[in-house]
Amino acid sequence: MDDAGDAPAPDRPLRGRVALVAGATRGASRAIAVELARQGAFVYATGRSSRSEGPSEYGRPETIEDVGDELTAVGAGVGLRVDHLDPEQVRALVARVDAEHGRLDVLVIGLFGADHYAQFGHALWEHDLSGGLRMLRIGIDGHLITCHAAVPLLLRHPGGLVVELTDGTSEYNRAYRHQSGMFYDISKAAAERIVLGLAHETSPHATAVAVTPGWLRSEVMLELFGVTEDDWRAATAREPHFAISESPRYVARGVAALAADPDRARLTGTVQSSFGLAERYDLTDVDGSRPDAWRYITEVADAGRPADASGYR
Repeated sequence: MDDAGDAPAPDRPLRGRVALVAGATRGASRAIAVELARQGAFVYATGRSSRSEGPSEYGRPETIEDVGDELTAVGAGVGLRVDHLDPEQVRALVARVDAEHGRLDVLVIGLFGADHYAQFGHALWEHDLSGGLRMLRIGIDGHLITCHAAVPLLLRHPGGLVVELTDGTSEYNRAYRHQSGMFYDISKAAAERIVLGLAHETSPHATAVAVTPGWLRSEVMLELFGVTEDDWRAATAREPHFAISESPRYVARGVAALAADPDRARLTGTVQSSFGLAERYDLTDVDGSRPDAWRYITEVADAGRPADASGYR
């Protein structure tokens, strides 16, 4: 990276705000949790993978305690092991936020960790049923359970923000994503419907927005290509279209800017991309570029054109 790295933001526009980021052990959610703390919010980050209790079914080495350490390094917050499919655990979490701060200003729901259940290229009847249903449980039920418990606290003070993380813009997800399989397609498309409902039910007291990163250089993706964030371009030798990829910090900067925007209510009920937020708030990725991944995917990758990110970042 060639930016300020882990340094706290000098002005901290989110000072005094309280945020809950569900499913923050890795990927975009983790970066969002850290960025919200860097911008001044007190952040509760939750996940299932723990140093003391072991990894989730995803089997990854990252832990929620690691995230807690990052939060305190850049600002303030805590990493907590919570299974968001257990309503009692989620209610206890929200009660803790209420007891310690008496408010919740930003709720980010990035629960998933179910990619390993996806069977790309399989028809519904060819897909492992138990894995597919588990994907829906995490990607839909977990989100609704969390909203059910946390939104009442968020509504206690006007101006709250709910962010549903998804995969794909509204335009891209309008068509059935056959290559991803029905269970994955439904679990990601559901985010738009959730924010549409929340926008109606919380208006005018809160804003609900779905946000999608582009081709994310998550821990899993970097490991898949055998690269790091510092040398990620080496992966384009194997997959040339990886040239459009983006760091998790890109979407995190956008969500933090959205949380600090006093006029964000105009976006309620919509799906925003990392690029759209970067354009709106004049942000860049850590390398100073502004990747427009979903336009690239539509116009270049899916169209079968040779990889060339010129004009797309």
